[in-house]
Amino acid sequence: MVRKCLLRLCFAVVILLSAGCSRLTGSGGPETSKTPETDTEAMSEGELPTIWLEPATTETNAQETEPEAGTEAGIEWEMTAVIASDIHYMAGDLTDGGSYFQYMVEHGDGKVVTYIKPITDAFLEEVVRRKPEVLILSGDLTLDGEKKSHQGLAEKLKGVKAAGIPVLVIPGNHDINNRRAAKYMGEERLPAEFTTPGEFLAIYKDFGYGDAISRDRTSLSYVYQLDEYNRFLMMDTCQYQPNAKVGGAILADTYDWIEAQLEAAWDEGMNIIPVGHHNLLDQSEIYVDDCTIEHGEQLADMLNDWSVPLFLSGHLHVQHAKRSEYGYGIWEVVTSSLATPACQYGILKFRDDESFGYHTQAVDVKRWVVEHNRKEKDLLEFDAFKEPFLRRVFYNQSYDELSKLKSLTEKQRQLMSEFYSDLNYHYYQGTTYGIRTAAHKDPAFKLWEEEGSVTQLGDYVRYIIEDAKWNYNYLETD
Repeated sequence: MVRKCLLRLCFAVVILLSAGCSRLTGSGGPETSKTPETDTEAMSEGELPTIWLEPATTETNAQETEPEAGTEAGIEWEMTAVIASDIHYMAGDLTDGGSYFQYMVEHGDGKVVTYIKPITDAFLEEVVRRKPEVLILSGDLTLDGEKKSHQGLAEKLKGVKAAGIPVLVIPGNHDINNRRAAKYMGEERLPAEFTTPGEFLAIYKDFGYGDAISRDRTSLSYVYQLDEYNRFLMMDTCQYQPNAKVGGAILADTYDWIEAQLEAAWDEGMNIIPVGHHNLLDQSEIYVDDCTIEHGEQLADMLNDWSVPLFLSGHLHVQHAKRSEYGYGIWEVVTSSLATPACQYGILKFRDDESFGYHTQAVDVKRWVVEHNRKEKDLLEFDAFKEPFLRRVFYNQSYDELSKLKSLTEKQRQLMSEFYSDLNYHYYQGTTYGIRTAAHKDPAFKLWEEEGSVTQLGDYVRYIIEDAKWNYNYLETD
């Protein structure tokens, strides 16, 4: 802690001498009350760190090998957080598994909604076995904000908390005031009861909100004190008044509250780890408007000014990481969707010297199936099921789009869709780096450049290959 304080003191001097010093003049004192106010009624209306990058591989899933635990010389403590995002949990009685539901799954965005209950159960049992210091769920907890789905997930989270592991949640763009909340019966999609901000707060009061040391009055943001050294700044980046929107934004009053929390953490010598659903940085150049927080550069500036090293997010459904372009730039790690193959989560090791390590781990669904004596073939062979499933969904996406181009032959349409399926599969896993050279040489890529360039998917294909810089399942700073 001595080293941390000295680093912060030196960095504070640098900031005060720079143009960014105005951001240190907070408008109010930090909130330190241990008993949060009840806002349910209101809610209803020095050196650059170095990076170690694990080499990509096309032979095996990179997340299957976990780095050895332990602390290096000079590090007094190391903590572990498990991070899951975009669970998209769906209550079982909201579908009968009929034709409309199956079409939604097969022609959607790759979420294994059919088996989301066993995936979630297997994941939560793994968390209990791992015994991390905290479990972070960074939004899109439900498929489309169905109240029954929120209630069902909250019931499952009780087992993790009962095991002595704090659970911290924030909403995602699907979770609140979502008029797309639905149930699927036979050939029909019918309205389901959606969830208001106040109901969200009440449902998850035992998972962060009830134990918060500070709560924002204008959003569902809060601060959770993990131990004597660490705080999590859980930021509500969603727009849901009056209805849910896809893109993220932060209200002006919430910015004031965030800066007050950053100042308080600095003054008290705390590590602070911010978490949001939407992306802080432009993690995807194709989907900037829907994925990056509106005017997110303001938040990035604020976090950089307070020397915050790491931001955790989700929303993109793609495993990714990026660093801001500042001299003391913050790293953002995007954890892919638990509901989308490889159905993985993140394991974060954070330390007293503000270094951190991150890697992913796929949920061991087969172990859960065997332990619970389930008989479904797809679950018993889940590792063999999940990759072809996602590839099939991506093939359908491409084929449906390319069917609009009358200049293509059926053979060309199939070749381009197979290429797109493979490329997008690796992009979601964070492993495109390993196939980039082969993709450039594939004749189907030339077809995408010549014939598919008029479609949005054509831009997406080019971007995926350009973005393949490393295996995004691993990140280590010192």
